[in-house]
Amino acid sequence: MKSPAAPPALRSRRIASRRIGTASGFTLLELLVVLLILGLLASLVAPRLLGNVSKSEEKVARAQIAALETAIENFRLDVGRYPSTEEGLGALQKSPADDARWAGPYLKKAVPKDPWGQAYLYRFPGERGDFDIVSLGRDGKPGGSGPDGDLGNR
Repeated sequence: MKSPAAPPALRSRRIASRRIGTASGFTLLELLVVLLILGLLASLVAPRLLGNVSKSEEKVARAQIAALETAIENFRLDVGRYPSTEEGLGALQKSPADDARWAGPYLKKAVPKDPWGQAYLYRFPGERGDFDIVSLGRDGKPGGSGPDGDLGNR
């Protein structure tokens, strides 16, 4: 005797399960090769990107120093003197000792931090000019070279 034929819904399930069981995919070796290639590409590209980041941080610091320098010169034109070292760059935002000639604030926003998150150093009188505005660079320590080097207004 023949077994009764399976209903059409059951037959389609059997066919679908056979297809799923034999479906091709990526082997572990193929995935490892792809990951190796991606790792090699990242190792070639990453140093170039990081080099550009440090150059852009230096450009931002130089632009901020130039803006601070202009604000200090405007302060001097109004008040008749440069801010003292003790007053610092805060004198660009708030009138020191309620000076009647102060016409600030001389910056639209608060005094910025350098691109590495450190406060700019201000000295009056300066060692290299009338006043010094200095960023200590990425390492936050005096001296250094490259991205760790100091940047100043002169």
